[in-house]
Amino acid sequence: MYSSIFILLILFIQSPQLTDHEQLRVLFDDYWEYSLQSSPVFATSQGDDRFNDQLAETGLDAMKQSYEKSKGFLDRLYEISRDELSDQNQVNYDIIENQLEGSLRAYELNHHLLPLNGWWDYHASFATLGDDVPLDTVEDYDNYLSRLRGFPEYNAGYIERMRKGVELGVMRPRIVFDDYVASIEALITEKPEEHRLFEPFESYPDNFSDDEKERLTSQAKEVMGETVIPEFQRLRNFLVDVYIPNTTETIGITEIPGGEEYYNYLIQDHTTIDITADEVYQIGLEEVQRIRAEMMQIVKSEGYGDDFDGFVEFLRTDDQFYAETADELLKETAFVLKSIDGKLPELFKTLPRLPYGIEPIPDYLAPRTTTAYYSRGNADGTEAGTYAVNTYDLDSRPLYEIPALSLHEAVPGHHLQIALQQELNDLPKFRTNTGFSAFTEGWALYAERLGEEIDMYETPYNKFGQLSYEMWRALRLVVDTGMHAKGWSRDEAIQYMADNSALSLHNIRSEVNRYIFWPGQALGYKMGEIKIRELRAMAEEKLGENFNLREFHDVVLLSGSIPLSVLEGNVLQWIRSVGG
Repeated sequence: MYSSIFILLILFIQSPQLTDHEQLRVLFDDYWEYSLQSSPVFATSQGDDRFNDQLAETGLDAMKQSYEKSKGFLDRLYEISRDELSDQNQVNYDIIENQLEGSLRAYELNHHLLPLNGWWDYHASFATLGDDVPLDTVEDYDNYLSRLRGFPEYNAGYIERMRKGVELGVMRPRIVFDDYVASIEALITEKPEEHRLFEPFESYPDNFSDDEKERLTSQAKEVMGETVIPEFQRLRNFLVDVYIPNTTETIGITEIPGGEEYYNYLIQDHTTIDITADEVYQIGLEEVQRIRAEMMQIVKSEGYGDDFDGFVEFLRTDDQFYAETADELLKETAFVLKSIDGKLPELFKTLPRLPYGIEPIPDYLAPRTTTAYYSRGNADGTEAGTYAVNTYDLDSRPLYEIPALSLHEAVPGHHLQIALQQELNDLPKFRTNTGFSAFTEGWALYAERLGEEIDMYETPYNKFGQLSYEMWRALRLVVDTGMHAKGWSRDEAIQYMADNSALSLHNIRSEVNRYIFWPGQALGYKMGEIKIRELRAMAEEKLGENFNLREFHDVVLLSGSIPLSVLEGNVLQWIRSVGG
């Protein structure tokens, strides 16, 4: 017995201790592995097929386990001496610390009890599962069926969390559910074959045998009719019978228990800077005033004098600015995108390999969602990025907004930035998928401004469209903080946006509902863009003729999505290296 203990002691003394760098690398690997295990559909999107038949655990116990896991990772991180790390690993250290501390604070503030934000909620995401997973082999189809069978447990977890929210008064306000239930009812079909999740069983790969097709189709009808569609009905009934009747008429997130602290967390989380609601509100007022002055220059140049409302009414009602069909809108968008594609090398040294495509927003989402959105492609290159365009209510989709919108959502905005990030092989895996709103959305808004440098705003109407979009993001700073920190009503927010922009009233109402539903998220756009512009102006001043825009964009983009403080450090380091 003594000799065994002695031998173990000798082995322990002789075993090499991991360096801080090695401990950090192991931590990153473990953190990435946990991310894959806890999010099976995400793992599939990363080309990891180990969990292709599974869905995430979503209930209260799973949220608690995730919280404890994050605490464990953070404890391990704090055992590592940051000062002993390389510059790059200090950045990695800071980012994972930011993520872990943020996830802990979110849980402690009951963020997990508010799983619906009106944007791309879990039921809507699940309804696109057939578009997001591989369906090339019989095994793929069986895995898909397994995930469909897992929907009841997946759905139950989210409902459990919302039910706890009802109990504690941590809920979304009533007003945002006016047309929300319709998005779920659209997924409750009478026949399994009518459901969008059934579409993969209507067209099989050519190498499938007739017996395999018959088996899969039969099982699909059964699981859709007996499991999936009833679960969408269950969610609808819970919202109508339990959740919505308990909601309140007040719209500010600060009205819920612990709401003021929660909103402060949301502001800092989405902007990545230490800033108050009052400070954001004031910055918004100043930006609105500046952009309004630029818009008025165009109003006057077009012969409307000081009649801003008259010019906006002209833009909102003249037929020349609107497509007659959805196809016309998509074709105009495609033409603009290809024009931008050809000019990207003027602005960028490094471009992503992954392509992107355009498609209309699904009918069941279009009436209650925004003008457009981007969905990232797969990191393994098996699925392109997607720029989804809203073709519902064409009278609310002016053609003069297409250049700015496309620059933001596709290139050089979201697709270029996110696809590049996915292709950064020298970053820890967790960072290739990290998304900080202030960086990601700030970059996309900055990308709209780049359109002026490559002549994408050829008419005063297109330029007014770009300014209107910039104004839209500036208005968010005022309206979001106004409703959630200063007691504004929804009508006040709508009126303020209508008075200061050319956005259609349909878009304004949808946007205001979004800010009510998803507090703080809309603040990242303008705050991030302001910081990127500030850093570029500083670099141009300090470097003078040595400033190179293409290199500056590499510095901004080739570290992936990062907090604004980290971005500032990267730019300052680059300026010093160039000699500024």
